[in-house]
Amino acid sequence: MGQDAPLDQAPVAVIDIGSNSGRVVVYRRDDAGMLRILSTTRAALRLVSDVDSARELGPEAIERALEALRDFNAVARGAGARRTFAVATAAMRDAANGPDLIERVRRELGIEIQVIDGEREALFGLRGGISGLPVENGLFFDVGGGSMQVSRFRARRLVQAWSFPLGSLRLSGAFLAGDPPTRGEIHALRDHVRDVLAAIGPQLLGSGEVLVGTGGTVRNLAKIDRRQREYPIARVHGYALERPRLAEVVSLLASRKMKRRDEVAGLSGERGDSIVGGGLAIDVLASEVGAPEVLVSGQGVREGLVQSLFEPEAPALDAVREASLRSLTSRFAGWDERSARQRATVAAVLGNALGVRADREVGAALGRAARLMDIGRSVDFFDRHEHAARIVLATEVFGFWHREIALTAAIIAAAGDEDEVGKALSPLVQKDDRAQIEAAGVILALADDIVERCPPDAALTVDAAAGPAGFVVTVPALGGWRTRKIGARFERVLGMPLTVRASAT
Repeated sequence: MGQDAPLDQAPVAVIDIGSNSGRVVVYRRDDAGMLRILSTTRAALRLVSDVDSARELGPEAIERALEALRDFNAVARGAGARRTFAVATAAMRDAANGPDLIERVRRELGIEIQVIDGEREALFGLRGGISGLPVENGLFFDVGGGSMQVSRFRARRLVQAWSFPLGSLRLSGAFLAGDPPTRGEIHALRDHVRDVLAAIGPQLLGSGEVLVGTGGTVRNLAKIDRRQREYPIARVHGYALERPRLAEVVSLLASRKMKRRDEVAGLSGERGDSIVGGGLAIDVLASEVGAPEVLVSGQGVREGLVQSLFEPEAPALDAVREASLRSLTSRFAGWDERSARQRATVAAVLGNALGVRADREVGAALGRAARLMDIGRSVDFFDRHEHAARIVLATEVFGFWHREIALTAAIIAAAGDEDEVGKALSPLVQKDDRAQIEAAGVILALADDIVERCPPDAALTVDAAAGPAGFVVTVPALGGWRTRKIGARFERVLGMPLTVRASAT
């Protein structure tokens, strides 16, 4: 973006100097208010190892950090960032010579590093971590290399936060000397985590509350679990890591020698020596709070920091959902707002008349499918349903459960192909969902056919009802209609003949 871009849409770079790794991400805020990543890169820093052994950063760690920061600065400039924010967390907080490194970075690179305390780290982490998830109340944790932040939130706002020296690299270095670690070492680590977490008192999840987690450790655990089973959505943001499966993944990693952990699909190579300690800590936390699963977030401190620049408080979930859909559709030239709006209106009338929208989950998915279907036109008109469904599954759609995303994609695919009823979307879409998906797909196909046959400037009103003659749809703006395959498909799926007309006479 050029230098004349409005400040709220100009690229912003965030440099995150963590205890185990560092990363720079360059964001741009789009017209819908969503953050888009323009560029990013990551480097292993492993600062906390020096801090825990000597209470300060050694020469090699300092050179690693400087080399990474020079590269980060180049990436930020290359992406056109007009503002750069750099934050450092646990290792830099604890290092006696941290201020010396900060001054050197300022002098040599012109980067002002802000060391944030545990409370601010928790605040930014929570803000970024839950903003794109469909959650309202619960507990949130962020496990880094040196520390673990735990926060209780209500109505998507921070209630209380704690910071503990329970980072993945720190715990692994302190407790897991064996390769692979011994049973005694694992028990000692788990007991230590339990003792430290006791400081926050009982924090059992209540009804409707969720345990949300972010950070490289939990994301890697989720990637491993996802790779071990057929799962239709590739991204881990919004992935539900069930407690038994979490324990299985941690046990698998703990049973292997470090050099063989890299063979586990989904694990990033440089995390082999820290993943077990962090995984055990997460498993203990989940057990202590009574969580049946961990909802994984792909966002955290970096996103929370940038979001706080534009909005003092996290937006409501409905606002996030709407902004996410607007952001997605704005990327495709083939998407037309008028057609999408009319298609959604017609689909809602048909769905209500046929009882499909009585199932709120499927009804809501039908509305989203009607709105998003045209994004596939930008790839290919004839296979637009297939392409749109794939895009919905592949892209970041924030504020929705994975099941909601899968249902939306299934209905779009079903509109274009009557044999597509979500079979490939297990376990998110079950066998019991197929009849509703098939019905919603027919409704979406019919709504699209109707909108295509109405003048773009016409006021589109629709009346639909089932009667002795079958299902009759009246659309005064309809330019014409002929018997086609949609009629036979409608009757087969919904059990009644279809009549579409311009007037009741």
